[in-house]
Amino acid sequence: MKKTAKIVLGVAAVAILSAGVAGVTAYKVLQHNDNEQAVAFDELFQQNPDNLQLAAFGSSASQPVDLTQAAESSVHAVVHIRSTQLGRTETVRTQPDIFDFFFGNPQGQERQIRTQPRVGYGSGVIISKDGYIVTNNHVVEGADELTVKLNDEREFKGRIVGTDPDTDLALLKIEGDDFPTIPVGDSDALKVGEWVLAVGNPFSLSSTVTAGIVSAKARSIGSTASNGQAATIQSFIQTDAAINQGNSGGALVNAKGELVGINAMLYSPTGSYSGYGFAIPTNIMKKIVADLKQYGAVQRALLGIRGGDFTTELMMSDKVVEGIKKQAEELGVKEGIYVSEVVEGGSCAGILQEKDVIIKMDGKKLHKFSDLQEALAEHRPGDKVKLTIVRDKKEKEVTVTLKNSQGNTQVVKDRGMEILGAAFKPISNDLKRRLNLSYGLEVTGVSTGKMKEAGIRKSFIILKVNGAAMKSVDDLEAELKAATNSPEQVLFITGMFPSGRRASYAVDLQEQSNE
Repeated sequence: MKKTAKIVLGVAAVAILSAGVAGVTAYKVLQHNDNEQAVAFDELFQQNPDNLQLAAFGSSASQPVDLTQAAESSVHAVVHIRSTQLGRTETVRTQPDIFDFFFGNPQGQERQIRTQPRVGYGSGVIISKDGYIVTNNHVVEGADELTVKLNDEREFKGRIVGTDPDTDLALLKIEGDDFPTIPVGDSDALKVGEWVLAVGNPFSLSSTVTAGIVSAKARSIGSTASNGQAATIQSFIQTDAAINQGNSGGALVNAKGELVGINAMLYSPTGSYSGYGFAIPTNIMKKIVADLKQYGAVQRALLGIRGGDFTTELMMSDKVVEGIKKQAEELGVKEGIYVSEVVEGGSCAGILQEKDVIIKMDGKKLHKFSDLQEALAEHRPGDKVKLTIVRDKKEKEVTVTLKNSQGNTQVVKDRGMEILGAAFKPISNDLKRRLNLSYGLEVTGVSTGKMKEAGIRKSFIILKVNGAAMKSVDDLEAELKAATNSPEQVLFITGMFPSGRRASYAVDLQEQSNE
């Protein structure tokens, strides 16, 4: 019997905080040099230190901390984001009836419908004077147009620099200079019980500030969001400051006016505030947005192990859970990350062993798996980290060079559709009828690129890529992105020519070495 690690929700729900639906069709706009060195957040984003205000102690015992200066210094750097997904023409097929069978159309009738535009709202935080804005990925996902409104009522068109669904973060840009910013603080220094402000635009009510305390750190809430959009890398700051729909992407600010988190989710029995909010720590955010600006893709470091902490069941069977608890008792270890498997070719191959327990990374204690996720999220492939482990009841320190998901330390670049060197469109209704197809992408042109190298030519009809049906160009783009970030970096394409001849191709996405 498998056990699943999750919060038991009852009637409660974990809600994404942006109002409505939004998304991304804008693409990465920066060019990257393979040989360039990684640059730290502070060097990439020039901020305005004059915005930092120190908290004052109030004279009244009922107000131990004066939050007015922190609110005043932060509210101007939090923006309102309107994301619009334009209406589209879609082909729908009706269910066949008896007359369709009699008249030779057993697949039913097709008709064109025009969808209505969809508008969503959220918040964002200006992190540099030249207009870089951090927000949640789910605020901008699927958007054709982005409008950014500042606290002083100025409006700008926004463009997407990069997104990272794994942490639910996105980096935007508006054109201009000398924008107000919030100084970015150290989320690791945040303490449970510390006062914080949530600044955002709930229900499109601009420049709203609420206060609460930090109620937990390194919180993992599992993939339990009702819409399935929960981030996969989770180490949230939990707060009881009132946040609602529209607060997504807004600022979590400490009493000194420093940005310590990006508000992302709400845990509530009603879908609006009556529970807890969750924010992405700035120490994760800084590394993610610096990568997005410099490379267009996150340089994610992995340890290459499987396991979990002693309180997490991690989809394990009863027998495995009992084994972990027994091992903890034998080692005399109450906290840490139990290693159940070392991945071949990963960062820890030949260094760690099964049944090791990782208790520290670079001297920082690891209480649970979310602590490890947070620590790794601050590193890039190629970084060296020191792990303190317990093996055979003895502590030992080892040094590990971190690798990416492809098992190396090279820069991973987010390559768009241009790498294929071809143009595509959904097949016409005439081709569908003639070839008895219900979907497919026609190759309308091939130039220099990966498609030409693989032998694919104009007029070929793509039916499946890596096993997924190709009903739209977006489907191909999604498979391309997934394959680019996989170790194999291959697209397996099956389809047919208008003559009816079927064919299969393997498109190698790896860049060729000049050596």
